Amino acid sequence: MASVNVASDSIVEQVYDKIKLMSVGYAFKPGERLNEGALASALGVSRTPLREALTRLTTEGLLRFSPGKGFFCRDLDVQEVFSLYEMRKIVEIEALRLSLERAKDADIDALLAFLDSTGPEPGDRSVEELVRLDETFHERLMAMSGNTEMLRVLKNINARIRFVRWIDMERCDRSRSQMEHRNILLGLKARDAEQCIPILSRHINRRYDEISSALKEGLAQIYMN
Repeated sequence: MASVNVASDSIVEQVYDKIKLMSVGYAFKPGERLNEGALASALGVSRTPLREALTRLTTEGLLRFSPGKGFFCRDLDVQEVFSLYEMRKIVEIEALRLSLERAKDADIDALLAFLDSTGPEPGDRSVEELVRLDETFHERLMAMSGNTEMLRVLKNINARIRFVRWIDMERCDRSRSQMEHRNILLGLKARDAEQCIPILSRHINRRYDEISSALKEGLAQIYMN
């Protein structure tokens, strides 16, 4: 019986991972109702693991559910994304305050080495890869706080704003962004809150109009594709 449950959990996890990628990248159109039968057939699974995965993604805010109607792709909502950026800023800054007390120099040096290895220039990396590298930096920075719950929240936020960040990454100056990353770490290593916290605050901050513009561009890309 245990082996059956393990196999079932594994299938749900695989389905969850696949649909999460589709949701994050808006493979479904915003507001589109998901056809569970077609989705189960395309993924080669039964309705049961599919429904479990969809329910989990709804709980995480990556899909929405309407009783009697089914599961839907989330809308590209400006206020929601703006609120997520506000939450990200609060969580990351408070985690950095903890890291000023708790971070190990060896971990800071390892993250500085990560910046060196990935370089300030984008090179021939895809936008998706650049966003992944940026997420990795911020998640490793937060991990130094020792607060796993904050890190769990950040990972959820990152997934929910990833599509917007793909658009953002196409516009940003990566050399400047990487320099800000480095200065945050140098301030952290010096245990200088006045040096690193303002840089992180400016680095994360996004105005409402900036998010609105990115979402309009994102919608155009979704429907053009």
